[in-house]
Amino acid sequence: MGQAIFVTGIDTNIGKSYATGYLAKKYAKEGYTVITQKLVQTGNSGISEDIEIHRKIMGTGLLPEDLDGTTCPLVLSYPASPHLAARIDDVRIDIAKIQNATNILKAKYDMTLIEGVGGIMSPLTEGYTALDYVRDEKLPVIVVTSPRLGSINHTLLTLEICRYEKIKLIGVVYNKFRTKDRVICEDTAEYLQNYLRGNFTRIMWMEIRNKTVRSWILE
Repeated sequence: MGQAIFVTGIDTNIGKSYATGYLAKKYAKEGYTVITQKLVQTGNSGISEDIEIHRKIMGTGLLPEDLDGTTCPLVLSYPASPHLAARIDDVRIDIAKIQNATNILKAKYDMTLIEGVGGIMSPLTEGYTALDYVRDEKLPVIVVTSPRLGSINHTLLTLEICRYEKIKLIGVVYNKFRTKDRVICEDTAEYLQNYLRGNFTRIMWMEIRNKTVRSWILE
């Protein structure tokens, strides 16, 4: 069986879909067979729009697992948190179905990158969050953040809950797309890198700016 990694963000619209696509491309270049999965897609119909973004960045086009729904077994129409979108669509979010889809992908690919929904505490059902799923499935995590104002607080909260729950942190993706304030951008990056060096061991740091991607290990 291959490995599954959960890609979460500090908030919604933080760049998880683009980060997941670029991470998949990076790991594929390193020689792994890689596929991506969307935990739950909301505000959409048909094939997950986030999966389509992944494939465009990866340069693969849609895969058979996309066409048969394996890479996103639940697509909900209303653009809201999954628990609300499911209620509006009058469907039940079947966690076992998501787990089964991941296992199918892990059986075929070296690496499955699972893009989450919103932040790590986003509710999937009334009593079950994305964090619960990550913890129950024992998934390592990559956190997507940005230099926008307020991101340091949200990033540290996400990192600390991962540490508290003993969830393995693999890396942080720093999404610099549409950065307006260079001073804040550079200072936030330095602050977060120093925080990671002081509290975690050998964490991948990836920076995305438009189509330019750089990554290295923080020692």
